[in-house]
Amino acid sequence: MKRNASAHWEGGLKDGKGTVSTESGVLSKTQYSFSTRFEDGKGTNPEELIAAAHAGCFSMALSMILGEAGMTAKSIDTKAALTLEKTDAGFTVTEIVLDLIADIPGADQAKFNECADKAKAGCPISRLLNTKITLNAKLGAAV
Repeated sequence: MKRNASAHWEGGLKDGKGTVSTESGVLSKTQYSFSTRFEDGKGTNPEELIAAAHAGCFSMALSMILGEAGMTAKSIDTKAALTLEKTDAGFTVTEIVLDLIADIPGADQAKFNECADKAKAGCPISRLLNTKITLNAKLGAAV
């Protein structure tokens, strides 16, 4: 299975601008630039897209693993906070923190934690990333 996306860039790093598009059309010439990546500009950036992909992938993986363990979540809410830092090697994604709140009626905390850890280690985006991934998992309804 392949998924396709494209990027177009014009100009220099700080004065240039670009767009990203996905095969599905969910993103279609969505603007990104130096200001959307490193300042407060309107648009997206690669790190935001990776964080969104990780939150979505993890949530789906957790749903599958919970099902295999005989549990069904009423809701799974995951936030991914990606840290981009300048290192000796250049800008590097140094960590992603997944904050999870899952509403699973009657769930056992230890079994839930085991399932969440399996999802963190096993989701395809976690396996793709070469960075520290931290998971904070809580049972309960999202606020």
